[in-house]
Amino acid sequence: MSDFGLIEDLRRWLAEDVGWGDVTTNRCVPESARCVGRFAARGAGVLSGIDCARQVFALLDPAVVFEAHLADGEPFEPGTPVATVSGPARPILTGERLSLNLVQRLSAVASLTRRFVDAVSDTGVTILDTRKTTPGLRRLEKAAVVHGGGCNHRFGLSDGILIKDNHIIAAGGIAAAVEAARSGNAMLRVEVEVDTLGQLEEALDAGADGLLLDNMGPDLLREAVALARGRAWTEASGGVNLTTVRALAESGVDYISIGALTHSAAAVDIGLDFEMQTSK
Repeated sequence: MSDFGLIEDLRRWLAEDVGWGDVTTNRCVPESARCVGRFAARGAGVLSGIDCARQVFALLDPAVVFEAHLADGEPFEPGTPVATVSGPARPILTGERLSLNLVQRLSAVASLTRRFVDAVSDTGVTILDTRKTTPGLRRLEKAAVVHGGGCNHRFGLSDGILIKDNHIIAAGGIAAAVEAARSGNAMLRVEVEVDTLGQLEEALDAGADGLLLDNMGPDLLREAVALARGRAWTEASGGVNLTTVRALAESGVDYISIGALTHSAAAVDIGLDFEMQTSK
C-alpha cells in the first residue's frame, strides 16, 4: 500500500473512532499535559503494523514523537519493548485504541503465519494467503502474511485466474472454463480448483497451469501431485490447520493456501502503558 493510500485509510478510521471529538480526553486531560506511552508485548509473536501506529499519531499531532524498537517481521517475547510514543498527552490518548487495534490485529496475522511457515520449513512448501481478509484491511493483512514469512496469492479478482467449482458449473465444465479463460490476457496463468482425480485429469488435459487441490487428504494429494508433476503446479487448500499442515506439505505439493491466516488469527496481546511527564 502506498503511503497516500494508508494515510487516507487511517484518516477514515480515525474519523470513525473520534467522531466530533474525544470528549473524555478533552474534558479530563489538560491541554498542557505530556506523557510517555510504552508499547509492550504481553505475549509472544511476530510484529506487523508498527508503521501504521506511527502514522496514527503523526496524523493526530506532528509534535508526538514515535520510536519503534522493533521492525515489522521481527519476533518478540512477553515483556519485549515494541515502541515508545511521547509528547502531548491528548493526541496520544486519542490514538491509543486505533494504533493498538492495528498492531494487535496485524501482528496476529504475522504470528499465525510464522507458525505455519515454521511447521513446514524443511519441506520446500510455500505458505499462501487467500482473499478471506477483513474488508478494508486486505493490503495490510497481506503485508502481515509476508512479515510472517508467507507469500501472497492473488490480491483480488483482477490479477489472477482461479476457476472454482461454481465457475465450472456456470461455464459448462472444466474444459469450457479453461478455454474461455485462455481467450483473454495471455499473461494471466490459469488455475483450476479440483476435488477428485477425475477433475484433475480434465484440468490437465485442458491445459491448466495450476491445480488447487481442494480438501484432499495426504494420500490423495500424493496421487494428485504424481499425476500433475511436470504439467502443472499444485496447491493444497481447504480446512488446513496447524495439526494437518505438516502431513499435507509432505505430500509434495508446491503451495498450501490457508484462509485462517487472515480470517481466524487471534489478536496478539500488546499494551500501551502511560507515564505522565512533569513540566520543568
